[in-house]
Amino acid sequence: MASGIIAHMPDSCSDADLLDEIRGGQCRERVAVAVRLLAAGRLCQRRLEQAGDERTQWCIDNWDSVAAEVGAELGISRGRASSQIHHGLELIERFPALAAVFLTGVVDFRVVSMILFRTGLITDPELLAEIDARLAGVCSGWNALSHNTLIEAVDWYVREVDPAAVRVARQADDDRHVELAPAGEGMADLWGKLRATDAAVFDRRLDALAASVCRDDPRTVRQRRADAVGALAAGAQSLVCGCENPDCPATPAAVGSGGSVVIHVVATADTLSGRSQTPALLPGYGALPAHTVRELATRARVRPVIDPAQLRAEKGYRPSAALAEFVRCRDLTCRFLNCDRPAEVADIDHTVPYPYGPTHPSNLKLLCRHHHLLKTHWCGPGGWSDQQFADGTIEWTSPTGRTYSTKPGGTLFFPHLVTTTADIVLPTRPEPTSGRGLMMPTRQRTRKADHANRMRQERAINEAQLGIDPAQSPNRRAHWNAPPF
Repeated sequence: MASGIIAHMPDSCSDADLLDEIRGGQCRERVAVAVRLLAAGRLCQRRLEQAGDERTQWCIDNWDSVAAEVGAELGISRGRASSQIHHGLELIERFPALAAVFLTGVVDFRVVSMILFRTGLITDPELLAEIDARLAGVCSGWNALSHNTLIEAVDWYVREVDPAAVRVARQADDDRHVELAPAGEGMADLWGKLRATDAAVFDRRLDALAASVCRDDPRTVRQRRADAVGALAAGAQSLVCGCENPDCPATPAAVGSGGSVVIHVVATADTLSGRSQTPALLPGYGALPAHTVRELATRARVRPVIDPAQLRAEKGYRPSAALAEFVRCRDLTCRFLNCDRPAEVADIDHTVPYPYGPTHPSNLKLLCRHHHLLKTHWCGPGGWSDQQFADGTIEWTSPTGRTYSTKPGGTLFFPHLVTTTADIVLPTRPEPTSGRGLMMPTRQRTRKADHANRMRQERAINEAQLGIDPAQSPNRRAHWNAPPF
């Protein structure tokens, strides 16, 4: 039957009709992904050709500008936009035969992305053309393969064409990391991979802190170890005992003075006083229960946010502490499109640059350092521009002329706290752009050179392990039977 919206299909349609619709939807989805990636790649290709080499060593280079534009259009982060641009360029420049197959809807993006990554070390154009043709001919049968089997299938072909280009898992030490993520209800998940010696020290330290309270502490050992992570991060030498006994030997005096790390929690005055159970907000981690915030307030510095009606234009470039605090609480995160970098690491930006625009809440917003540099150095004709309104809304105009809007983060969590600030009349004098490139931080190597250097290093390790002469490795072949996939 003809494809259509499933909700409009008659109840009398057969099971076969439904299965046809399922398959058709899958095919259309694959084609749509291919079209999107290839369009992103072509846009980047065009922008890079138009820009030339002038900005290739800028910290925020031509690629970043395109990623910002693609991210704005798709409503995704710059990291995800950059990944999609990369996949599109790889298909256009290195794997045109695979791209053609992808556009027919017979292969999943999962398979295509694995092929692009596992073949990333092949540099010889003839070998690239060969493996592109061979993989394009077989990849449609790989959609059902598991993750590990898919790796084996791609590597089989890479090994036959260019043994030094097989991507080998490096030492586990290279994968050490610590990650944090919000888990809801005022909690967060912590995981990672440490060196065994560091993990042993960390484990003993948590045990020691957990044992620093008296026997009447109501928490379990597991709970005390969890609390010990926070105490350790604050530079404390022991935990505050929870027994509340006046003669407890584990007195607060035994606790260290803490470190210099500061976090910001936004709450209403009614929550702190107990008149309301409205949660507070820990930017980046979500809501904190009211009782948790009230307990935290007993050992934290509480600062009221100034009434916006009292804010006026200030002299000088740097805003006062009160004005800066209001802007950070109003915006909560970077105000560029689809960026959630928190206020603590964001700059306060003048929408109309100072001194042409005043230091006033209706002309100030938060931008992370990356997007602050993007806005500052990629502005003017053919670049980005922004306009701020009294309610804090920012309207961004992209180099293509498309407009997008962002609202202050506070409107989502505390709409009653976000007040429209005074309307201001901004001067019409155009923003100067000459000489700005001289202030842009630069890279030691261009993005392209940096990528090529990493690939050379990875190939060199493979060649050394295989005993291959680097001068011969691009044309060296190992002869294998056809893989069993």
